[in-house]
Amino acid sequence: MIKTHWAVACALACFSTAGLAQAPVSAGTVKNAAGEVLIERAGQKLPAAVGAPVFAADRLRTGADGSVGITLKDNTLLSAGPNSLLSLVKFAFDSTTNAGAMSVGIRKGTLSVATGKIARQTPESIDFHTPTTVLGVRGTEFVIEVGRGSDE
Repeated sequence: MIKTHWAVACALACFSTAGLAQAPVSAGTVKNAAGEVLIERAGQKLPAAVGAPVFAADRLRTGADGSVGITLKDNTLLSAGPNSLLSLVKFAFDSTTNAGAMSVGIRKGTLSVATGKIARQTPESIDFHTPTTVLGVRGTEFVIEVGRGSDE
């Protein structure tokens, strides 16, 4: 009888912790959005409302009247203008050491960047890429403009 209760207790403990898988940690937050702005995540298109979390692997798409401002966990500021498509390919940040890595792709449109703590700690671990160029970060503020191109 005691063995049975012990086995049941162990099984319940295993099942209860299996369901507590760690939710992904957001890379940042939408701070402002105007016009049409969508977050594309795991095959879904979600409205990019103020306060919405942004995760690594998310794509953000602005319409002809859209613009969006995102603050990442390391205080990097990303601002995309109308008809833009950008993706947060990679984002990792340790708030204790300020170490991390970031990779952002911009397929079309404009992106204004004010870098944060990762760029100050390890600028070589950040890149921004367009369909034809990869940019390393050596400054703190810059703008990228990509002309007409692929939507993907």
